[in-house]
Amino acid sequence: MIKHHISDKLLMAYSAGTLPEAFNLVVATHISLCDECRARLAGFDCVGGAVLEQRIAPAALSSGALSATLEKIKRGGGSTAPGAPVRAARGDTVLPGPLRSYVGGGLEQVQWRSIGGGVRQAILPTSRNASARLLHIPAGTAVPDHGHRGLELTLVLQGAFVDETDRFARGDVEIADEDMEHTPVAEAGADCICLAATDAPLKFRALLPRLAQPFFRI
Repeated sequence: MIKHHISDKLLMAYSAGTLPEAFNLVVATHISLCDECRARLAGFDCVGGAVLEQRIAPAALSSGALSATLEKIKRGGGSTAPGAPVRAARGDTVLPGPLRSYVGGGLEQVQWRSIGGGVRQAILPTSRNASARLLHIPAGTAVPDHGHRGLELTLVLQGAFVDETDRFARGDVEIADEDMEHTPVAEAGADCICLAATDAPLKFRALLPRLAQPFFRI
């Protein structure tokens, strides 16, 4: 059962189309796993639509507008753009649909790169105002103690991790900001795979992680 959800503030921003692409990807992937947040998003979409109806004057549509829109909806199942349909995840795969479209397939298609201590990452192609990456953390391994210069969203896809705040398992999202400093540790039993998005570099206390930051883009 998912315990940690996307906040109303982030869901509203996703609905309004104001989030960076990397954060859109985390939200869309979580929504594909979470019935509760998918329902809340539908409510925000309805409110946004009602506001637009009140503020924007009607405009005439071309004769082919409806068929073009239906065709875009049919092709947009994997899109993370706000307003695109986000379907519930099917099957028992690690990577939900919105994420599979960025990877180009399933977990076997991920191009992992070692960043030390057994931890691997794969940076995903998104716009430059925020970055998204997959993290593979061996069971029982701790990520170096760090703080944040901005916002970080971390969505668990496999296994679980614990830190000073709580435990996070598949589908859970941890929202970290400038006020949080923590040391995530992957639980024993299964390697932890996460999708993380950040809009600013992390703040590491230890010297070695700080020296490695520019090379690993963290």
